[in-house]
Amino acid sequence: MSLGFKIVIPARYASSRFPGKPLAQLQGKPMLQHVYECAISSGAEQVVIATDDERIKQVAQDFGAAVCMTSPDHPSGTDRLAEVSIINDWDIDDIVVNLQGDEPLTPPEILKQVALNLADHPKAGIATLSTPIQTAEDVFDPNIVKVVADAEGYALYFSRAPIPWNRDLGRNLSDQQARAYQRHLGIYAYRVNFLHAYTNMLACELETTEKLEQLRALHSGIAIHVEEAVKLPGPGIDTPEDLIAVGDIIGQK
Repeated sequence: MSLGFKIVIPARYASSRFPGKPLAQLQGKPMLQHVYECAISSGAEQVVIATDDERIKQVAQDFGAAVCMTSPDHPSGTDRLAEVSIINDWDIDDIVVNLQGDEPLTPPEILKQVALNLADHPKAGIATLSTPIQTAEDVFDPNIVKVVADAEGYALYFSRAPIPWNRDLGRNLSDQQARAYQRHLGIYAYRVNFLHAYTNMLACELETTEKLEQLRALHSGIAIHVEEAVKLPGPGIDTPEDLIAVGDIIGQK
């Protein structure tokens, strides 16, 4: 099946922990270039880097990327994607995958997978991926987002809490029992008509409590389809120390 989809890579220069992160050198080229090459390898029909910084724009254009300059005032990455879709006059039925600019170890296969997942589920406005949790410790880690879905794979809820809560076992889960839980992977495909609608959606109490943006969509009645990832992404880069660790991984390939 031939699937046309687009990828947007949001890239901001400002970062409290790692200023200028997208331009940091990783195995001889900017980190952002690694992410861009991953996106290109997915087979996307169009890849766009979205930024509000001229330094990032220049570097991205130097390695051949298409760049869309966006407002510096967006409250979320989803709002930035919406602006890119408007500037490029994309059709409301087009599928857009959001690839974070600090995720150079994202397998290209899952970028295509999440786009195909959305294409295969017409009633969904969003598609995303998950993977089985491997340890009981991770089930109770609030930094690991859990997701539960219905029989057709549509998300019922996302939470930092252990969901579903095992009434009989409580916190006495074994690692084997933990594998019944699904960890949400923060990769999304959107329909453009959802992106346009999202800019007018107000944050809800669920979102502000859990600090999970996708709950705004669920609260507004947007269907989110979840599929188990065919491959797992490697670690992202938040700090200079992470950059060194990821460089070592790339160097071993």
